[in-house]
Amino acid sequence: MAQAPAQVGMRLDEVDTPALVLELDAFESNLKRLADCVAGRVRVRAHAKTHKCPEIARRQVAAGAVGVCCQKVSEAEAMVEGGIADVLVSNEVVGARKLERLAALAKRARLGVCADNEDNVRQLQAAMQRAGARIDAYIELEVGMHRCGIAPGEPAVALARAIAASPNLRFAGIQAYHGRAQHIRSVEERRAVITNACLHVKQTKTLLKEAGIECPVVTGAGSGTFMFEVELGAWDEIQPGSYVFMDADYARNEWAPPLPRFEHSLFVLATVMSRPAPALAIVDAGLKASSVDSGMPGLWQRPGLAYTRASDEHGCIEPATGATSGAVLPALGEKLLLVPGHCDPTVNLYDWYVCVRRGVVEALWPIAARGAVY
Repeated sequence: MAQAPAQVGMRLDEVDTPALVLELDAFESNLKRLADCVAGRVRVRAHAKTHKCPEIARRQVAAGAVGVCCQKVSEAEAMVEGGIADVLVSNEVVGARKLERLAALAKRARLGVCADNEDNVRQLQAAMQRAGARIDAYIELEVGMHRCGIAPGEPAVALARAIAASPNLRFAGIQAYHGRAQHIRSVEERRAVITNACLHVKQTKTLLKEAGIECPVVTGAGSGTFMFEVELGAWDEIQPGSYVFMDADYARNEWAPPLPRFEHSLFVLATVMSRPAPALAIVDAGLKASSVDSGMPGLWQRPGLAYTRASDEHGCIEPATGATSGAVLPALGEKLLLVPGHCDPTVNLYDWYVCVRRGVVEALWPIAARGAVY
């Protein structure tokens, strides 16, 4: 792991750059806001693919989460190694080596996994049997995401039967997650999409009941919709991830009750490394410091300026479109806070969170699952 860019007790302006900064007051407020919103109405299984950090996962559990989700076996390994006892791999796991690692992990913690194919169920059963392990298996239901997932209704019931007939698999229920809905800008459009997903969940639950198959849990939902899933009543567990950080793309969503607006707590600290023209500043944070798949980073508390272009190691700061002529560009050596366009892949670029409170470094948390994509 690379050397940390800061030491406890440093002022923020002394931190080396680029650095991934976590503002602790906002982060802790986000943890509390989610807990207050759901207030025991559903279980929270926070998504660790966002933060990849056991220290954050432990704080989510302390705030009431039953455990965490991961997307990859390697992420789950990092969480279990970090002391998280209940982990759902909210994804399909295929391949002999991955299944072997999954089975080994299932002997160390309460582990879950998703399936949308009977061949995969047979592979899961064989791997668990060889290892002498058991695992929770969820049907992944296609509810409009058009990614993984089996069709609602009878196909899902047939898959549940296959899971229930597998001695080393515990049928744990349904995963119904609509990722595309999280970034639909209009609140009402998001609500409509989740309402439609709810119809598929309820239909499948009814057919499972008629088939004599108990459905213990319906899990799903993300930071942009979770209160709709709570209010519709078909979900028992929610999986928000980005709520702990927020990012520039989520900030473009419309937010209105019942959805709370969380605070920006995650930033990339950058330094102005060049001032080649009066209306242009270059920072040392480019594509290798902040993901731009969901748009360029935002500039925190610097009205009239915009991060306009990025290359591998450089980012361009210019007056924003429509800004007044009074917009002041930062000086050479000045440090700026950037709001990542997409928090999840940005986190995966770093080894450390530099945790700051009121402008002073309070802690350094390792990102143990950084690069854990296998």
